[in-house]
Amino acid sequence: MKDLNNSSIDRKNILNNNLAIQEVYKNIGFYGIKFEEKYRFTKQQVAQYFEVDVRTIERILEEHKEEFIQSGYDIFTGLRLKKFKETVLENVPDTNVGDITESPENTELVSKAPSLGIFTYKAFLNLGMLLSNSDKAKELRSAILDIVIDVLNKKLGGNTKYINQREEEFVPSAIREYNYRQEFTNALDAYITENKFKYAQLTDKIYKSIFKENAKEYRQILKLNTKESIRNTMYSEVLDLISSYENGFADYLKKKFSSKGLKLSLSEAHLLFKEFEELTQAVYNPLTEKARSLMASRDMVFRDALHEKLKEYVNAVSAEDFDKFLGEKSKSLEARLEENKEVFKRLKDR
Repeated sequence: MKDLNNSSIDRKNILNNNLAIQEVYKNIGFYGIKFEEKYRFTKQQVAQYFEVDVRTIERILEEHKEEFIQSGYDIFTGLRLKKFKETVLENVPDTNVGDITESPENTELVSKAPSLGIFTYKAFLNLGMLLSNSDKAKELRSAILDIVIDVLNKKLGGNTKYINQREEEFVPSAIREYNYRQEFTNALDAYITENKFKYAQLTDKIYKSIFKENAKEYRQILKLNTKESIRNTMYSEVLDLISSYENGFADYLKKKFSSKGLKLSLSEAHLLFKEFEELTQAVYNPLTEKARSLMASRDMVFRDALHEKLKEYVNAVSAEDFDKFLGEKSKSLEARLEENKEVFKRLKDR
């Protein structure tokens, strides 16, 4: 089980998964006051829920200030604070933490203090992931992880291997990559002497340049069998970068062949790829860094797969990515193909 106390990346990934957050909210049964379209909680409320002292909450807030701000914790002042207190008074029966306006422990809402710290539901969950000495928090963490896994499996039918295909850009990227792949293999045929290893070896050169793994290593990490296509599991950004490498190196081979007037040996092609890599490093580096981070982070979250050689690139997956692969805009490959069948017909006729 993941240690949510120590991993800020895992905490952010869970908090960015809005589908899972909605399920957690329904299952946990801790309801706040809806204010400005979000459910809100005071420090006293969350302290009561987790059965800890308010000072414990304040210490964790101070230690993880930036993380809580990102998850929605806010300080209400002035008119906004006044409106919040009025909303609470109007909705007391909807709370499940007692009468928070009359309880002697809940002095926050009757206090004349000029400000009040307020948790959103995400910030409340964030706190539950960080509290180490609360039995309620431990129960919450266990429930969160179970719900997140359940949501992911329901959405994808238990198969995350091809989650990359659910985003809108996968199909056009796959088509582009297929076309550039054809040009790449044609170039290897035209400019390199006959050698049955040239396709696999030079493809591995591209893979290792982009994400530090050869095809065999990639298969092992994603548990792909020999009949499963590696490219079918790659994210659109990675496919686009592979297309760029294939197109660029094919053109580089053509120029070297024209200069020499003879086909190149496979060993010469390996040396030329090193030259090509060094010449294009300044151009490709920003794209390569991005591709590595997306691939390492998404695979860690969506596929529970660690790319050991890319572990330094693991970051939190954005809320936009959760929406892209699991939200309303995500669709199965079959649905994408059906949507684009007229485009494919035109391409075929062309």
